[in-house]
Amino acid sequence: MLKKITQLQFVKTLCLVFLGLLLTSPAMAQDKPEIKIGGALRFNYNMSSWKDGQKKRGGDFGYDVFRVNAKGAYKGILMNAEYRLYSPGFGGGMLKQGWLGYNLNEQDQIQLGLTQVPFGIQQYNSHNWFFNMTYYVGLEDDHDMGFKYMHTGEKFEYQLAFFKNAEELRFGSNSEISPNRYSYDIAGRNKEVNQFNGKIIYKFGKESASRLGASVEYGGLYNLDTEEMGNHSAFAVHYELNRGKWNVKAQFITAFNNPENASGESRDVVSMAAYGFPYEVASDFNMYTLGISRNVPVEWGPVTNLQFYNDFGFMEKKAAGFTDSYMNTTGFLISAGNVYTYIDYAAGYNHSWLGGNFVDDFAQGNPDAKWEARFNVNVGYYF
Repeated sequence: MLKKITQLQFVKTLCLVFLGLLLTSPAMAQDKPEIKIGGALRFNYNMSSWKDGQKKRGGDFGYDVFRVNAKGAYKGILMNAEYRLYSPGFGGGMLKQGWLGYNLNEQDQIQLGLTQVPFGIQQYNSHNWFFNMTYYVGLEDDHDMGFKYMHTGEKFEYQLAFFKNAEELRFGSNSEISPNRYSYDIAGRNKEVNQFNGKIIYKFGKESASRLGASVEYGGLYNLDTEEMGNHSAFAVHYELNRGKWNVKAQFITAFNNPENASGESRDVVSMAAYGFPYEVASDFNMYTLGISRNVPVEWGPVTNLQFYNDFGFMEKKAAGFTDSYMNTTGFLISAGNVYTYIDYAAGYNHSWLGGNFVDDFAQGNPDAKWEARFNVNVGYYF
């Protein structure tokens, strides 16, 4: 009982601190409300090595997503939201992000709502349309419900955050999270709760602009069956380099999930969900990723730039008998005015979205699996 009261008091304190900052910080107000609307419409062509029918008909071309972005500001209060409409087979409509913010000064900002989790290389630990393997285990471009403080200095950047939970759409006493979400989160009979994040970046170099950083994450895993609180944690070291037309992203992550599952249920795996589907992920793993890109400016009618890249990911699972997972994506991005086209060749080994067994490729895996690949072209108009 004491533990529950302490957690409730802590959440109330965070809310009071947030409101206090809004009321006592110097105003940076606009006389008139400001609103900016943007978005994107994207189409996708793909042909997959594990789909015989698709190969025989030369692949498929169809709708990917329509999204709307809205940014607002009035009397110092900021708003940022992005809503996406996928096909029903990929989760339908979902809010990617949606938060209220306030600039304390030119270097410090606070955000409240569905905001990006400060962990690893951001905004993306990848260059391609598929992201890197970090995304598929909830550690790239993740968004949760909570409070975040950000400082951006000349040499150092740091962020501190508390997230009450992942996106909650059902609000039942014992309801599982909905899989109709953009970010991958713990699903099934466990829920992410009371998560703390911290991240620091040291910036150095001029011709070779470098960002060296570390991130930490720790939170609870509440089990709906046992009503016990487990925990999850992750630690990352990361480095990003920009030199001329080159960009390099390198990252190492170690992650642990310790659910308090019901008797007889494995604790070596956890369920995760996004885009309408759940799958299993190894509870404990190391992950290594490396991405390299180079821009090539051109003058081909509306085409102004080509970005060539390769992104690699390796997931080392710690449970005995589990088979590791790999992902490699080679491709290029064509920039032509407001139209951006990703042309990718994504290959995976024990990768849920790249052939094999969708349910447990990121968990137990299959030692007899073979590499599968998907050729993908994504065309988007961004406005």
